[in-house]
Amino acid sequence: MKIIALEEHVLDPGMAKASAPESARLCPGFSVAYAADSGLPYCPSLEELTDLGAGRLAAMDSGGVSMQVLSALNAQQLPADVAPGLVRAANDRMAAAVAEYPDRFAAFAALPTAAPQAAAAELERCVSELGFVGTMIFGRTEEEFLDAERFEPLLAAAARLGTPVYLHPGLVPRDTAAANYERGLPPIAAARFETAAWGWHNETAVHFIHLVLSGVLDRYPELQFILGHWGELVPFYFERLNEALPTKATGLERTFEQYLRENLYITPSGMWSQAQLQFCLQMMGAERIMFSVDYPFIGNEGATKFLADAQIDERVKHQIAHGNAERLLGLDA
Repeated sequence: MKIIALEEHVLDPGMAKASAPESARLCPGFSVAYAADSGLPYCPSLEELTDLGAGRLAAMDSGGVSMQVLSALNAQQLPADVAPGLVRAANDRMAAAVAEYPDRFAAFAALPTAAPQAAAAELERCVSELGFVGTMIFGRTEEEFLDAERFEPLLAAAARLGTPVYLHPGLVPRDTAAANYERGLPPIAAARFETAAWGWHNETAVHFIHLVLSGVLDRYPELQFILGHWGELVPFYFERLNEALPTKATGLERTFEQYLRENLYITPSGMWSQAQLQFCLQMMGAERIMFSVDYPFIGNEGATKFLADAQIDERVKHQIAHGNAERLLGLDA
């Protein structure tokens, strides 16, 4: 079965170096908790993160992954004075990989969101000139949600271009991390609690809900968002959100259910849970679920088995594995 994986990461050395001070400020224990030699999960090597050639392709082949949609890490931690140039270089590097292996790679644009006008221009360049299929944004920028007024040019550009925004977890704002995830806990446990174990996902859910409640999807009703990790908790509180936030409370044009079913796609991000798949199919419908591995933080080994083991119709498997991504992203069938 053809498998298109949508949350597959690349580390650009220039972006990594420039974002390191901000990452250390936001999550002091991150470098230790995610060191490649830590023995803990989700800790790939530098070689795996940076490779865009034979090693990555071999890992894809071993897991039966047909295509990766690449995304560059760390853009949202870059300061405004250096972000545009560094991000442009990272996107050019991904574009070169896509050009070399057009049947194996596509790409989401990294964006220098600390400089919003430059971010909108870079999205336009990536989509119109480089053929990228959307953008991936990693959490907040300078502790602001994407619905802040300064980011309106970026949202307008994404809506006009018809490209989705993959809203990925990012480092938690410092005050939130200190209050909710770090106090009284061992440093490594705290760093993981505020990131991959819980905080990343909770804060991404908050980000998406904030976007809905602020009216972004009323201003741009066709704009599509993607959430990984089975929707970053949102589908599991879908009924509660819909009940607690009626239009009488929100003043919005549609119910929360409508935004969820009309403006959101979700992916598993390597969380190979059949129970979560079945629940999300019931809540979201098969046409709103796509596939992702979260490589190299998760290996490709479980991808084919997960789909093979799923107790769902073969047609639905194909929708999730590749059909929905081809339709949304304009990839060749």
